[in-house]
Amino acid sequence: MQPNTKVLTAHMPSQLVEKVEQLAASLDRSRTWIVKQALTEWIDQEETRRKMTLEALADVDAGRMVDHEKVKAWADSLGTDDPLSVPLS
Repeated sequence: MQPNTKVLTAHMPSQLVEKVEQLAASLDRSRTWIVKQALTEWIDQEETRRKMTLEALADVDAGRMVDHEKVKAWADSLGTDDPLSVPLS
């Protein structure tokens, strides 16, 4: 065992374990490496998602938002001969 590591045990569906084993074999990596990579990426993604959500909520609280109807009109105009400018407020 490496320093500063802990063992994490989790019950996984057999199909998921089989996919991990197949991927590990095709990449010539261990199952542990695959799971560590996947978990690290997922945690990073969730931390980013939470940060962006909190920033968005702060924008709403501060009144920094664009009216839905303006956004819809802009989106509907995309791909037409006369697209609208991006709505800013």
